[in-house]
Amino acid sequence: MSMQIFTGITIFLSLLAFVCLYRAYIGPTAADRVVSINVITTKVTVLIAFIAIITDQDAFVDVALIYAMMGFIATIAVSKYIEKEKLY
Repeated sequence: MSMQIFTGITIFLSLLAFVCLYRAYIGPTAADRVVSINVITTKVTVLIAFIAIITDQDAFVDVALIYAMMGFIATIAVSKYIEKEKLY
């Protein structure tokens, strides 16, 4: 029963990630695009964690953590670039 719920949540989050992808494509400002890409990164991290639960493979949790860290660093870098037009 719980695996069916996790599978349903995974499919629902995948669809929501595509909605955020549309927002990143349409977003009128760069800040809107940064926020939507950050939301996509968070959703993909949760999706990877759910896939780890569904497939019972603990290695995917490590992948999810690394992906979350990379998404955080990328968001900070892009935000800094938008604000100051340089990365240093």
